[in-house]
Amino acid sequence: MVNSVLARPGLGTRTAAASGATGMVFVGGSVAVSSLLVSSPLFTVQAVRYGLACLLLVVFARLARQRIVVPRGVEWLWLSGVAVTGMVMFNVALVYGSEHAEPAVLGVAVASVPVVMAAVGPLLEGARPTARVLVAALVVTGGAALVEGLGRSDTQGLVWAVVVFACEAGFTLLAVPVLGRHRPWGVSVHTTWIAALMFLAIGVLREGPTAALHLDRTELVAVGYLAVAVTALAFVLWYTCVDRLGSGRAGLLTGVAPVAAALSGIALGQPVPGVLVWVGIAVVAVGLALGLSPAGGARPPRAPRPLAVGRREAGL
Repeated sequence: MVNSVLARPGLGTRTAAASGATGMVFVGGSVAVSSLLVSSPLFTVQAVRYGLACLLLVVFARLARQRIVVPRGVEWLWLSGVAVTGMVMFNVALVYGSEHAEPAVLGVAVASVPVVMAAVGPLLEGARPTARVLVAALVVTGGAALVEGLGRSDTQGLVWAVVVFACEAGFTLLAVPVLGRHRPWGVSVHTTWIAALMFLAIGVLREGPTAALHLDRTELVAVGYLAVAVTALAFVLWYTCVDRLGSGRAGLLTGVAPVAAALSGIALGQPVPGVLVWVGIAVVAVGLALGLSPAGGARPPRAPRPLAVGRREAGL
């Protein structure tokens, strides 16, 4: 794996899009796995997940000769923001939101992210949003909503759905200012260890210091899958895509996650989805084709990478 395209800085549009889509496939396919952890200690499980993922990322980064530099100044705020919103609060909102809203409600909240990323992402990158990508984002969001379906919710559920939406957007947008210096590997490493420490602290206080010792074999396998595929691999794949395509166009690929969830359900023996789901999948495909085509807008040019790293930027 370490000698794959992840280690090469010059990815083309198709390869970058494939990278992001693969990451979203892992995320979408994790729905069934996550269901095995509904009765597990939430914060302890997430601490183990992100801690293991961080260790794997450090090992793979060394093998791939990817330098991980120490954050400095305001970078700590951006990286902590990614960890707080995209990992800690996102998982908390999903759990508590599911007590007041059906999964489809939270799924539609996540499916709405391409629109905000198409509108805000280019601004963070020093560019302007393009009409083509904005329209594509609306199409992808509509298709993903058809795949997810519409569910019932009370007021608290809607509030948690808004939190899920904001956190999902924050996972990508808050990483944009630090991707230039830290690259996908660095952002992935730093955000996972920060999230692991946060979850560990909350887990010790709320679930006890020995909660991890009571996880059974099924739960450990599920945590392992989440750590390897949905975190270590998916994070680097996703941030590689954002780095090359820009957050606006990359955001369109979040529409792949609900499609992957629907198709993985079929593979696991669930009933074949209805007509609306298949229509939604087709709509998502149309939106992706519209926004990722060569005319969809090029990634704004990045500042050149420094050729040398000083002592203050020594790698981990």
